[in-house]
Amino acid sequence: METTPNPHSKNSLPPVVTDMDASPSAPASPPPYMVARSQQKKRVITTILLASVFGLAAGFGGSQLSSTLNNDDQFATRLTSGADGNKIVTQEEENLSSVVSKVSPSVVSIITQTQSKDFYLGSSTQEGAGTGIIVSKDGYVMTNKHVVAGASTVGVALSDGTTYADVQVLGVDPLNDVAFLKIPNVNDLPSAELGDSTSIRVGQKVVAIGNSLGQYQNTVTSGIISGTGRPVAAQAGNEVETLTDLIQTDAAINPGNSGGPLLNLQGQVIGLNTAIAADAQGIGFSIPIGATKGILKGVLAGKGVQRAYLGINYVPITADVAEFYKLSVKKGAYVFNGDGKTAVADGSPAAKAGIKDKDIVTKVNDIDVGDRGSVSSLVAEFAPGEKIKLTLIRDGKTMTVDATLVAFKS
Repeated sequence: METTPNPHSKNSLPPVVTDMDASPSAPASPPPYMVARSQQKKRVITTILLASVFGLAAGFGGSQLSSTLNNDDQFATRLTSGADGNKIVTQEEENLSSVVSKVSPSVVSIITQTQSKDFYLGSSTQEGAGTGIIVSKDGYVMTNKHVVAGASTVGVALSDGTTYADVQVLGVDPLNDVAFLKIPNVNDLPSAELGDSTSIRVGQKVVAIGNSLGQYQNTVTSGIISGTGRPVAAQAGNEVETLTDLIQTDAAINPGNSGGPLLNLQGQVIGLNTAIAADAQGIGFSIPIGATKGILKGVLAGKGVQRAYLGINYVPITADVAEFYKLSVKKGAYVFNGDGKTAVADGSPAAKAGIKDKDIVTKVNDIDVGDRGSVSSLVAEFAPGEKIKLTLIRDGKTMTVDATLVAFKS
């Protein structure tokens, strides 16, 4: 879990990032955004009045277009006319509609029920609604951890109205807002294609699909990537969780959208929608899809939910951080621990690879640390047991080391 460096005060050290603690202490100063979860809580009803939610239909009425999908840089201003000569459609509109037609069948509504007891009201059930993404034809689904947290039962509704009431929660990422579900006894579900979140660009057009407002029907919004590497403190009720390295988008993300996909115009999932800035307009946040890929490899291979672990504390380098620590570069990760202890865990993959305090990590497998992802996100693309190459700067000299990742243990 990462915290946010804030070196604006020269009298205090910026907090550090760690992949060694699933429950880190709160940062010394809050991240720039305090945001709300985008999960929809439906209503609280007494047990006597509880009706099955799985009879509700979940459908999506989208136009079916036969046009060939272009990549997201090809926005021709060409106008096309329908047979009656009156319908005018731009190439961009065709591209957006094609994305929706391609991906909507892979986007599911997630319905949860949470049991609670009250001294006065007695037993009650709270219903919740969120969104998920089918990631394999045999029923594996990815969503946000906070969508299924505390749920006694979890159901899934497909875009064609098919419902499943016996969905299993396989596990959650200990360091990120991601959960993995399994729909049993299926083998022909439409699965989404995962993209490359390390190649996204600010200004790139994107599409969000989700169970907006908990109505069990997919809705679609579009916009651009407004920023990358964003830190937020996400709040649901009284619980606050610090998340970093998020994608910021102005594509509208509403309650119920949690766990839904952020898509590029090739119809590939590049993010997992997780939070909104409740006191602002057009500010939503998504987890880079790359940060889920390592765990997903193990889940699909039947190995359970295991996150790859490197074992360092570090400060993400910005221009301010570079000035504060007198560093020679303005991007990367400074291996440092603010409490005076070593920043490299004993016996960890990082220690075995020879990483030392005050090293600067500039690349993970030739991917630049910084705009293309933090160390935590880039490492999370790999599964335990896989080997990665790290590029370091030590005492002004560039070097590379190999590290074999292991499974994180909380």
